[in-house]
Amino acid sequence: MSVLRALLRRVLTYFSHMPLSGMIGAGVLFALSLAPSLIPRNAVVQGILSGLTAAVGFWLGLALTWLWTFLGLAVPTGRARKAIAWAASALALALVAYSLWRGAEWQDSLREFLGLERLESVFTPIVLLVAVPVALLLREIGRVFSWTATAISHQLDRIFPRRVSLLIGIPLAAYLLINLVSGTIGRLTVQSLDAMFLALDQLIVEDLARPAEDLATGSTQSLVSWENLGRQGRHFVSSGPSREAIEDFTGSPAKRPIRIYVGLGAADTPEARASLALEEMKRVGAFDRAVLVIATPTGTGWIDDAAADALEYLHRGDTAIVTQQYSYLTSYVSLFLEPGYSQASARALFAAVYGYWTRLPADARPRLYLHGLSLGSSGSEQSMNLYMVLGDPIHGAVWSGPTFANPNWSMFTQGRNPESPYWLPRYGDGSLVRFTNQKNALDIPGAQWGPVRIVYLQYASDPITFFSSDLFFRKPSWLVGTRGPDVSPDLDWIPIVTGFQVAFDMAGASGLGPGLGHLFAASHYIDAWIAVTEPADWTEADVARLKAHLKQ
Repeated sequence: MSVLRALLRRVLTYFSHMPLSGMIGAGVLFALSLAPSLIPRNAVVQGILSGLTAAVGFWLGLALTWLWTFLGLAVPTGRARKAIAWAASALALALVAYSLWRGAEWQDSLREFLGLERLESVFTPIVLLVAVPVALLLREIGRVFSWTATAISHQLDRIFPRRVSLLIGIPLAAYLLINLVSGTIGRLTVQSLDAMFLALDQLIVEDLARPAEDLATGSTQSLVSWENLGRQGRHFVSSGPSREAIEDFTGSPAKRPIRIYVGLGAADTPEARASLALEEMKRVGAFDRAVLVIATPTGTGWIDDAAADALEYLHRGDTAIVTQQYSYLTSYVSLFLEPGYSQASARALFAAVYGYWTRLPADARPRLYLHGLSLGSSGSEQSMNLYMVLGDPIHGAVWSGPTFANPNWSMFTQGRNPESPYWLPRYGDGSLVRFTNQKNALDIPGAQWGPVRIVYLQYASDPITFFSSDLFFRKPSWLVGTRGPDVSPDLDWIPIVTGFQVAFDMAGASGLGPGLGHLFAASHYIDAWIAVTEPADWTEADVARLKAHLKQ
């Protein structure tokens, strides 16, 4: 007991020496971080988030105190100062206690709203065990920044007045810190993550057999070796419906769907991989199919099975899907660390395939479409120069889970018709682009498709689509007016906190199950592909049966 008392005394002494304004700020933001957002969080993720926001609150409290003094505003003294300090501390502690008491309940209410199971593990103690060390670590990093800013401003005191030195020293210290993080630390982080995901990508699953058919990518006759396909590539070319499975389901003749994949290790540059993909397409007869899709994968190289399977069933296997890998990292990591990779890869593949496709007779070539999920949608969007394809345009695109950084998605969303919500826009007369979600919204009364059809499939609960930097300081448009069907009515915008919450939500956006967050259901892909590609001989009953089949 004496050891515990001594430890407790040291902890209390440690915290008692911290500035009160910082502690109050930390407590307030810690408490607010426990409020629900788009995606339910487990205790560990919540702990990291709460620790981060507590650290931000600590330094924000100090910054406001410093600014108050810097501006020369009146500072309470004596009893008034003590009364204000006690009142603010009591309110902050009460808010922390209330939020910890309700935290698990808030997460469970969000889970129930989304149709998920309730939390079964201990929540509050784990949140505290994770949050406290995270907050203290970030506080120490903040002290390094503060020391740097002070040292710089003291040097500048020789030249400028004290206040001017501070105004220069603080942003200069921030500039140095940002460069350190984005430079040395950022580079080491990317290298470490890349090595980890590379090892995972090279893992060959023993129960995944190399294709025996000569026309399959990765076979002994293929121009791309089985080993160089990567983990996601091997899965892609080995999965999907067979000709027999399609015939059994549709009751009509079908073809074996063609899937071409070029892994990151197959060639050194995006252009070289694109050239290899084109030669493989010629070898397997991809240009003899009715439908050709240039797909851009996610950051890990994954092509959504639900999207590919839906297309292949709808067109009875008379399809070819070609893609090439550009990264090993997950999309939300690649989005921040290497966003240009997907664009460079998609442009190279599109240029190679489109260049060959345009030289074929118009009446003897497949219809050409684009597809991409997540970061793949961003690359796919930017793969073509609109002015270069005006004379011989593609036929359309299905882009799912667009990222908040997608330029075309952003343009269409910002330019939406005023009566349509941010999370389900209507753009113009609907002849070029339409949006849909869990409920098919593609059949717009009175609207007629033009020669090019683009569909965005997105869910209102997807943080990868609806994150934005101004979330920290401004209420988002998707919380104004009618909300999306999968956005909780309990979600309120909280300055600073909501920005961090939605940023953290991105990491768990694909773990909720099909039809929520960033994981898209086959039935919703079916609606999108039907609108864009118009497959023949499908009744409403047939479509309903296919949706049920792919849901199994």
